[in-house]
Amino acid sequence: KLEGLKTIAVTTNGINLTRLLPRLKEAGLNAINISLDTLVPAKFEFIVRRKGTNLSSKATVLILAGMCLLSLQVNCVVMRGFNEDEVLDFVDFTKDLPVDVRFIEYMPFDGKYCCFQILLGQS
Repeated sequence: KLEGLKTIAVTTNGINLTRLLPRLKEAGLNAINISLDTLVPAKFEFIVRRKGTNLSSKATVLILAGMCLLSLQVNCVVMRGFNEDEVLDFVDFTKDLPVDVRFIEYMPFDGKYCCFQILLGQS
């Protein structure tokens, strides 16, 4: 409710998002960034470090895209030897959804990390 505030966004791996979404929308949420580095369920569990994850970020993306209520973006950090073979799968997965996809290159830099982004989407 701050004057001039136009966007309230959250970045999430999406695991609890569908459960929390009604309250977040009441609070004014109007944009979501979902971190989704893989479409492969076993790799997703490895990344989030939770076994038996019933609702993956892929399912969350489909649910939110179907609702078309919020600005939705998927961030994918591309890592050599882990998910670089999935880039075209991400493009195919999101091509007909109201979703922007950002491919972010994982780059170690003097012990710290920086990112290079490529934005694909409808905007």
